Amino acid sequence: MQAGKSSLPSKTTSTDIIHSQIYLKLENLQPSGSFKSRGIGNFLRAHLAKSTNQNERKAIHFYISSGGNAGLACVHAATVLGAPATIMVPKSTTEYMISKVRAAGAADVIQYGDSWVEADTFLRETVIPKANAKGECAIYVPPFDNSDVWDGHATLVEEVFEQLGPNEQPPDAIVCSVGGGGLFCGIMQGLEKVNHPDLQVLAVETEGAHSLALSLEKGELSTLPAITSIATSLGARTVAPQAFAYAQRSSVRSVVLSDAVAKEGCVRLADDERIMVEPACGVSVALCYNGRLKEILPNLQKTSKVVITVCGGSNISTKLLGEWTESK
Repeated sequence: MQAGKSSLPSKTTSTDIIHSQIYLKLENLQPSGSFKSRGIGNFLRAHLAKSTNQNERKAIHFYISSGGNAGLACVHAATVLGAPATIMVPKSTTEYMISKVRAAGAADVIQYGDSWVEADTFLRETVIPKANAKGECAIYVPPFDNSDVWDGHATLVEEVFEQLGPNEQPPDAIVCSVGGGGLFCGIMQGLEKVNHPDLQVLAVETEGAHSLALSLEKGELSTLPAITSIATSLGARTVAPQAFAYAQRSSVRSVVLSDAVAKEGCVRLADDERIMVEPACGVSVALCYNGRLKEILPNLQKTSKVVITVCGGSNISTKLLGEWTESK
């Protein structure tokens, strides 16, 4: 399956939400379990469309570095398009996530390095050159910093406006999690396409994976010394330069929350909506609770519309949710 339209239900079951109308953009329902299916799938399709030589096309093998979710999206899309995909993951990636990538049909899953940066560097500088030397047409798939990837993610915004309806007021704010910034760039690009470039966007990170917030604080593109958050899917130590550029707009608000709050978002979403997501997504959902959204955007009214991007993610289980519930 390729990326498709995801649901946009309103969230009404929680008594905490009294300040505005909340809509959940359910990207967890994408084929790979996350929004990554949009951007990664679009990159693969765009690249194959450029390849007119049949022999070259048959030799194409996609390679991507990932904490897991981009890898899953790459495998799903490559399988649909009839090409193999190899995934490079850092040593911090859980066996649970690796098993999911293998089960999805990856040609291989390679573990290397203590961070995504190390895994990505090894992939580009060692693995891909060796594959090309063996006669493959090895294609590097950028997990977040690429215009084709952003084009794919931008369709999310177009869908939101379509689903709300032409006679409805546009949303007052869109909330999204930020790792490397691919989803964020896509949302900003999508808002330009629907002629609402100044719509409020909340760019949410966890403490210990707050590379965007760090860059904004320092006034220049900056790199975290290490990723210390449990939200490893947000584990890009440096965001895409375009994400940093977008984040400096007055319509964008950077928000950083703790791992504990991210876990809370996961547990509450599971309780209220029966939806399981990982902390990288839960941190955005957590804005719905305990008055956080109203605190950040005090001008919101009960009629205001806020879209929460439920970006998904597969690094979650009932066991983890149970542990987080017990530790509250």
